[in-house]
Amino acid sequence: MRVISGILKARRFSVPKNFPSRPTTDFAKEGLFNMLEHQMSLYDLEILDLCSGTGNISFEFLSREAGNVTAVDSNDRCVAFIRKTAAEFGISKNLQTIRADIQQFVGRTERHYDLIFADPPYKYEGYITLVQKIIDRELLNENGTLIVEHGKETNLSALGGYQFTRNYGNVHFSFFKRTS
Repeated sequence: MRVISGILKARRFSVPKNFPSRPTTDFAKEGLFNMLEHQMSLYDLEILDLCSGTGNISFEFLSREAGNVTAVDSNDRCVAFIRKTAAEFGISKNLQTIRADIQQFVGRTERHYDLIFADPPYKYEGYITLVQKIIDRELLNENGTLIVEHGKETNLSALGGYQFTRNYGNVHFSFFKRTS
């Protein structure tokens, strides 16, 4: 994997064999960040990366000097890998890693974010609950954006705050805004 743009542009990192996470493809990640950079300034944001896995998305945000990222994953190996790679890249100062179940984290955090990115496993059964909890608890700041990565079999368009979905091959990103 590689960081596409920013201060870490072209930096590569390898995920160990049998890693418990599926990273967002470079093709989808590049499309997502191109679109985001045309819609908003990514500078100095508070970002939450749920099911952060390899840290791929967190590293891309930090490379683009997007501010502070909180990376949450329930797997010890994922959290340790993110911490190790962030230290190697010299970006640990702006990255907080938390080992937690994402539903529990979203249910108890008191923080608010400019951007929340969630990438649960594609067979995840809690998509609707997760989105509703984020919207209902108003975890997004006033003009905040929630992006949920999912497969083609998942349709989130009926949920409150839904804006649109973009797809890059088999990767789909559904966008939400704060409803109040």
